[in-house]
Amino acid sequence: MLDEMIDDIDPIETREWMEALESVAKNDGNERARYLLTKLGTKATEIGVGGAATLNTPYVNTIAPREEVRMPGDLFMERRIRSFIRWNAMAMVMRANDNDEGLGGHISSFSSSATLYDIGFNYFFHGPEGDRESDMVFFQGHISPGIYARAYLEGRLTEEQLDNFRREVDGNGLSSYPHPWLMPDFWQFPTVSMGLGPIQAIYQAHVMRYLSARDLVKRGERKVWAFLGDGECDEPETLGAISLAGREQLENLVFVINCNLQRLDGPVRGNGKIVQELEGIFRGAGWNVIKCLWGRHWDPLFEKDTKGLLVKRMNEVCDGELQNYKANGGAYTREHFFGKYPELAEMVKDMSDDEIMNLNRGGHDPYKVYAAYHQAMNNKGQPTVILAQTVKGYGTGQSGQAKNDTHSLKKVAMDDLKSFRDRFNIPLTDEQLKDVPYYRPAPDSPEMKYMLERRQKLGGFYPARRVEFEKLETPDLEAFSGQLKSSGERTLSTQMALNRVLSALVKDKNMGDRVVPIVPDEARTFGMEGMFRQLGIYSSAGQRYVPHDSDQIMFYKESKTGQILEEGINEAGAMSAWLACATSYANNNCTMVPFYIFYSMFGFQRVMDLCWAAGDMQARGFLIGATSGRTTLNGEGLQHQDGHSHLMAQMIPNCVSYDPTYGYEVAVIVQDGLKRMYKDQENKFYYITSLNENYQHPEMPQGAEEGIVKGMYLLEEGGKADLKVQLFGCGSILREVREAATLLRDEFGVEADVWSTTSINELRRDAQEVYRWNMLHPEDQPRESYLEQALKGHEGPVIASTDYMRLYADQLREYIPRRYKVLGTDGFGRSDTRTKLREFFEVNRYYVCIAALKALQEEGKIEPSVVAKAMQKFNLNPEKPAPWTV
Repeated sequence: MLDEMIDDIDPIETREWMEALESVAKNDGNERARYLLTKLGTKATEIGVGGAATLNTPYVNTIAPREEVRMPGDLFMERRIRSFIRWNAMAMVMRANDNDEGLGGHISSFSSSATLYDIGFNYFFHGPEGDRESDMVFFQGHISPGIYARAYLEGRLTEEQLDNFRREVDGNGLSSYPHPWLMPDFWQFPTVSMGLGPIQAIYQAHVMRYLSARDLVKRGERKVWAFLGDGECDEPETLGAISLAGREQLENLVFVINCNLQRLDGPVRGNGKIVQELEGIFRGAGWNVIKCLWGRHWDPLFEKDTKGLLVKRMNEVCDGELQNYKANGGAYTREHFFGKYPELAEMVKDMSDDEIMNLNRGGHDPYKVYAAYHQAMNNKGQPTVILAQTVKGYGTGQSGQAKNDTHSLKKVAMDDLKSFRDRFNIPLTDEQLKDVPYYRPAPDSPEMKYMLERRQKLGGFYPARRVEFEKLETPDLEAFSGQLKSSGERTLSTQMALNRVLSALVKDKNMGDRVVPIVPDEARTFGMEGMFRQLGIYSSAGQRYVPHDSDQIMFYKESKTGQILEEGINEAGAMSAWLACATSYANNNCTMVPFYIFYSMFGFQRVMDLCWAAGDMQARGFLIGATSGRTTLNGEGLQHQDGHSHLMAQMIPNCVSYDPTYGYEVAVIVQDGLKRMYKDQENKFYYITSLNENYQHPEMPQGAEEGIVKGMYLLEEGGKADLKVQLFGCGSILREVREAATLLRDEFGVEADVWSTTSINELRRDAQEVYRWNMLHPEDQPRESYLEQALKGHEGPVIASTDYMRLYADQLREYIPRRYKVLGTDGFGRSDTRTKLREFFEVNRYYVCIAALKALQEEGKIEPSVVAKAMQKFNLNPEKPAPWTV
């Protein structure tokens, strides 16, 4: 620090300045003192002094004791309740680990943060009952036993359910971590994939203000709380969007970082100070930072510290040493912390080792935590982060308190269990301890009455998730009639067709205002700039400048009531905004219809963890993978060419994905998705890929709607012939397949039926379900999949060609009981024209022909020479390296 590097040449003058500052703070208040310091800093810069500007404050509490707002409740009663919760959380994990499977669970994380949650539940977390919507709380994933333990005391969960912690398959179990899919009326957000909770919390607060600005949902005093660990802050997603929160002045957002100074394997910053690091980062991003480091047992020592040696020592000590103090006890702390300076050793000479050990940290002191939360609730114009210092494994004794292996703590030794019982006054005998029983007071006990009364004042039990929500009246297919007709001589892309569908949708009288277009700084790329003026781009500040293109029809228009969310070059942020809108039906009681449009390569691949969370949260909305496929993006090359997003979409059970080729397919898919998600209320979300390749679009074949939705329909039927094949195609390659059908007929006398396979993923899911049913019902009449039904009466081998990896279409092989050939785009992408890329990846019309002829040769219907001559005719080199090898 600066004062350690520079000698004080005039201590008297220094003391006069310090006393003057203290006098201002005492007589005129802290705000005046801060104002003077700011003016001094500005003047220092003006006169060229430069300086020691720092974003850090000393390693002490931000809120001085005299400024603390007193906690209004019954401290003794709340400690009793908190002790019961601690006990039941530990008992649940230990009982789960007493079975043969060793199901696991975590004790230490909740042990360190119990007070942080308890103060929230008693005074701040608003539930779903009453006139206002509930708060949103992102609970740290590993502390789930503590939330279950509280719900057990409240009577929301049974002892049987607690005993079924991590035993969900047979029902009546509790999920390991917060999972809305598994406990849909309890958890709001999945958070155990570290980093996803914080970024989602920021965008939930962002969208909450967006909804309020558009008069859809009043924000009022609602808050978004995110609880996370200090080690979790190393995840890029955790801190990646904090500047947005500062820039947008999200005063409805509170981060509580449990600074127990430990990651999974050791200290977070053993040689440094994670609290100081985080303070600088958040303060620099425009956040209100509250440090809650030391409990009230330290206050008398601070009062004695007239020379500032105690603060100096706290600034010096690194986190590895702080961990040692709690791991090694009071005598160790006396020697290694206080013993460095004789004055500090003198300060604590009359304190016993136990009293030194009981000098508590701020995150375990309810008064300090309450004061911090109260200030956060009343702070305006900034998001707030509370850096609460705690001890990992707090209260677990020598088994785990502040130890490096505390994260893995599943059980507590019997002596430590007795110590825990005695410390927290749990009314259990030594004999009872052997079974580690749960403890719940009688319903009419003072503790139970107090706990329930506090929740009644705060809008009921929490956490709780809304299951029922308003249905939206969705438009009929005729609303998109323009896309069902032929484009004639005009050419357009499926992305443009989607834009037209979207444009019609935002004008719909029933749900137009619920549509949220979301783009990550690519609207012009996707031809969506026409919506700028029509809908406006949401900005909490409005538009304080005249855009340089204001003289154009499609100028860049920002507005406080804008409908478009333009999140910049930030896929994770845009996806988090989509998630907030896609779950608004549950979290805001306002059903939204978000369309997030992105480069398909930078969708699932970039933010798959968030896509998986979307499935868990039962998100509803549309993800649009624009410029999709390996061969459609002229000249962009390896990193922009997507050949696998549909395979990734298939990984998520409730993600419905389509790869359409024509505008009418897009219209049918979107209309069906709207109906299924928002009218029929199916727990689905949609992934639709779109193209930037322009071509003519035919009129929709009569009766094609069912096949489009189910995944395939007959687009062109070949004539009767001895030589017949079935050609599957989708997306950008369907047109190559159609051309191949013409070549086969005209050059080789082979007739072909051409099928548009809009969703190979949906075909597989349907076939998989039928296969399973038939296997489990051997005595019943076998069922047929839609794929089997569609192919019935259509003879010949099947050749499937897509702009994706072969594995995408190959997943149907098990369900096609005939010869099956697959073409795809395995390998790294290349920069070139579409024509050259399709030749390189061997998916153009000529390779489709060769695959069809080869299949017929293998069935003995044509001679090998026919295939060889065809290759010569098409100038295909049989020695060409496979595209996935180069």
